[in-house]
Formats: sequence, structure tokens, C-alpha cells
Amino acid sequence: MAPRAFWKGWLKLSLVTCRVAMSPATSDREKVRFHTLNRDTGNRIVTRYVDEGTGKPVREEDEARGYASGEDSYVLIEDEDLEAIALDTVRTIDIASFVDRDDVSWLYLDKPHYLVPDDEVGAEAFAVIRDAMAKTGKVALSRLVLYRRERTVMLEPRGLGFVLWTLRYADEVRHFEGAPKAEGKPDKAALGLLGKLIDSETKPWSPDLVTDPVQEGLVDLIAAKRRKRPARKPKVAAPEPTGGNVVNIMDALRRSLKAEGGDGGGPRKR
Repeated sequence: MAPRAFWKGWLKLSLVTCRVAMSPATSDREKVRFHTLNRDTGNRIVTRYVDEGTGKPVREEDEARGYASGEDSYVLIEDEDLEAIALDTVRTIDIASFVDRDDVSWLYLDKPHYLVPDDEVGAEAFAVIRDAMAKTGKVALSRLVLYRRERTVMLEPRGLGFVLWTLRYADEVRHFEGAPKAEGKPDKAALGLLGKLIDSETKPWSPDLVTDPVQEGLVDLIAAKRRKRPARKPKVAAPEPTGGNVVNIMDALRRSLKAEGGDGGGPRKR
């Protein structure tokens, strides 16, 4: 089943405009979730807001947003106030610029969404924008109000639509200095053996490579408890390596290759 659109609006490039719909590209709906229960009664525990001063529960209609302007002092912000300053980016993705896709570091990519045309009238304009960007290797940058905040977004052509990424702000991305440089150059023979080990461990990409064993264990555990039977024992994880450096990296690489069915010989010829 295709994901349901949670946002509808307009995609605009200069004088070209078309209706679009957006849906999330990821979901955690299938994850096992727990409720907090009263152990004695088995009933769910309900969370309620209470007045800090009186200790009395507050009705939902009496809750308000407040910005702290001082100690025990707040400025109330009503829904009408937010609507009065609503930005054009609430319903329009107005493409501001294009950049090379390779210039955008993956560190800036936040949440992915699918963007598709929302009617037949604008489908042709949508396809022209998408295909022209795909042909030139460009992605588009714009601004859009999502999740109660205006964000920079990136549109990347993908198949018959776009993947719209919300981007992290510049002050959220930390610069990585990397590890201290090792003295001298890596041993060529070690690099050759490691190359063979990488080849032996290389396999085609598959979503099965990123499954969650804890999630699977929880499903089995819940099913076993329903049947009043013990859950099957999980596979024993390999012991973590103990402290200390590898004494001889060449020996370690040869043993690794031998375990993977390699020949463990000298470096590869390129």
C-alpha cells in the first residue's frame, strides 16, 4: 500500500507551477511498542498535565503555548498569532537554486520524503522539471514549513518522482577532524591482503542487511508469552575483542582470509 500523503501544496520553478503531494519515505510503524502499565491492576497508566502551582489537572482546551521571558514569566502565543505570521513556504515549494548533487554532504541529509504530482494537469510540468534535473545531475534547494518549523529542503530526482530531504542546519553539523595520522605509510603487503579480505566479504546490497535482530527477538518473545511457552534462546553474540593491539597484522589478515576461503597469499596484482 502506498504511503498516504501528509502534505499537499505546490511545486514552483519561476513561472512553472504544479500541484504536488508528499508522503514520508520511512516508517517505524512496524516497531514493537510498549505501554506503561500498573503492575498490580494491569491497567494502562494515563499521563495528565497538572498545574505546577495548584497541582490540579488542566483540560486540553485550557493548555497554551508560552515563551519564557524571565523567571516565572511567560509570553502566551495563541494559534491566531502563529497564523498571522504564516510564511508562503507553508504550502509552496519555490525552487530557489540548484547545486550539484555531489556537493551536498550526506551529513546534511535529515528526513526523506516522496514527492509526486497530485493531479494530471500538472504531471507534465512536474516530469519536465524532474527529468531536466536528472539529466544535469542537479538537485534543487528550497524552503518549506514542515514539522512546525521552516526548513531548507533538497529535491533529488528519483524514479518517477522526487525524494525531498529536509536538511540539517549548518550549526547542527559538526566538523570531523579524523583520527591522528599514523607514522609512515601502510604496508603494501598488508594492503594487498586486506583488499582480498574486502573482496571476499563483498556482497550485493539488500535491505536484508539492515534488519533489526532485537525487533525480531521481541516479536518472538511476545508470541511465546502469548502461548505461555519459553521464548527460543537468541543466538550467542561473538565475544567482543579484548584489549591490546594486533601483534602482527599480516598474520591476522591471513587468518581472516583463510576463514573466508581465501588463499592468504601475497598482495593482489592490479
